[in-house]
Amino acid sequence: MADSKMAVSQWSSDFVKELLPAAEKTALLYNLSYLCLANFPNLERLLRSRAVETQLLFGSSDAAMLKCILTSKNLVESLFPMLVTAVEKNKPLLAVNYLGKARVWIKDIIKDVDRIVEKYNLHNKDVASSTSDVIQEKQDTDKKITKQDHELKQTEKTVGDLNSELQKTTKELEETEKKINRKSQEIQEFARSISKKSKGLGIFAAIVPFIGLLVQSIYGAIKDPKNRAQIKALEAELNRFIADKTALKRKEWQIQLQLIDWQMKAAKASFERNSIPDPIHLNEVQKSLTKIQAILIQLKNFWENVAQMLDHLEQKTFVGENLIVDLAELKDEFLESIKTAKEAWSSFGEGCKKASVLFKLQTKDAYKFLEVSPSSFSKVEWQKEYVSVKKRLENIDPPQRVTTSGTAAISE
Repeated sequence: MADSKMAVSQWSSDFVKELLPAAEKTALLYNLSYLCLANFPNLERLLRSRAVETQLLFGSSDAAMLKCILTSKNLVESLFPMLVTAVEKNKPLLAVNYLGKARVWIKDIIKDVDRIVEKYNLHNKDVASSTSDVIQEKQDTDKKITKQDHELKQTEKTVGDLNSELQKTTKELEETEKKINRKSQEIQEFARSISKKSKGLGIFAAIVPFIGLLVQSIYGAIKDPKNRAQIKALEAELNRFIADKTALKRKEWQIQLQLIDWQMKAAKASFERNSIPDPIHLNEVQKSLTKIQAILIQLKNFWENVAQMLDHLEQKTFVGENLIVDLAELKDEFLESIKTAKEAWSSFGEGCKKASVLFKLQTKDAYKFLEVSPSSFSKVEWQKEYVSVKKRLENIDPPQRVTTSGTAAISE
């Protein structure tokens, strides 16, 4: 069953935990940008139009999530029961037909997500263009201002220091991500070596593309104590890297909060001097949109990998007379794999439902601030709104640590 070209797709139903803070940050950072552009009506209108475009984009993202939900449901309620029937009746050609239907569903999702990703790409360019427009108008306005006070200079220095610290932390986070990927690949290689000796495990790996469940299944398949010790050691190393990633994520977020606070201080100082502030929050909007786009790209890649594994399952299990005999011999292992696959895909579908709800809320409620022009605020009202948005930003939590078993780790 195993093939050296096969790999377990790394994906979790908890992907919405990465999606949620990025989407929430996008709306709140738009809100801060909107506040900072008070008394500059042309820029207000420009920002409002970009924010509305983001709302519409989230609506399109919700539609893609709904298709993922329906496909996961079809896998659980239609494909897997039909595969069970085909196996029980020893009808491999019927199974091939069912797998062909699943490929059609999945290719349709891949096309939809691809279109959404391209929309994010174009929209991010529009936001970048808007940022350039703000910068240009700021330059024109700031020609009238030649003197900066000491407080503003000190604030800008602090912003610079925080930016340097953030870059350092982000680099550490990237290195940790690489370690996680390398260790996950090492586990996958080990799984493939074990699956060569266990056809049942090979089938399991093909239809349950979640690394945590794969690790658990390996424990059951390994008889050699040395191999059991090796997989435990690999899993422990992977969980340690995941813990490091969680700590760095939190550190990164705390620095970002400090940075946002100091950037707002600089913005307020410019605001008091009737100068257009730097469009720092629009830059952060682009980063959040890029984060969401990256998650959707991962989702697309996940479905592509699933499609490849279904092809592999068809070719290696349901095609060829010799393998038909193997199928009869492996009936119990196959049926057990189907049972686990149904549970895993049901969990994945629930994750997609949460993502759908998230996009709906962002489309409906998160941009109500656009209904009121910040130019209409008094200084007291402006400050009150700023404090409110800042508090909501501080309440956004980075994703909780998740181990290979798929459960949140207990805080120490």
